[in-house]
Amino acid sequence: MKTTGIIRRIDELGRIVIPKEIRKNMRIKNGESLEIFVDEDSIVLKKYSPMESLETVAEKYVETFNQVLKHNIIVTDRDKVIAVAGSLKKKYFGKNISNFTERSIDRRDSFVERQKKIFEIIDNEEEFGYYSFSSIVNNGDAIGAVIILSTDVPITESEEKMAVILAKILSKHFID
Repeated sequence: MKTTGIIRRIDELGRIVIPKEIRKNMRIKNGESLEIFVDEDSIVLKKYSPMESLETVAEKYVETFNQVLKHNIIVTDRDKVIAVAGSLKKKYFGKNISNFTERSIDRRDSFVERQKKIFEIIDNEEEFGYYSFSSIVNNGDAIGAVIILSTDVPITESEEKMAVILAKILSKHFID
């Protein structure tokens, strides 16, 4: 574990304040949930991601969709890439999403880029190609995205619809 050198007091209601710098670096926004773990004499806070529980399911779906579409397929939560199929798997898996991707998720966007252009899905990694983006929304909350990415041929209308379908399939896994 990495030390920060920051010490905080617990108030009378048992609350502590997480410093702004840490919230910014960890991309923790007001209203987001944290998971609390106890490890012997340590209390560990971890950003809660409902998508994290879907990593195995998402991986199977992206592999299946990749076999049909023959394009890179990426699934993210609100912070990082949780599943990838295609040639970019090693480059993208587990990486933090870019500000562009985060803003698109926040806006609950669904769009396609049919003109070849430079874009950034993960931090500090530009691609030149075509893509379809569909936010994963559950009960009104934007929880991630499905991105179909092609570096050589434009995304077709049916491939764009497949991104939307996969996003809806993944969102349905949260319904009890």
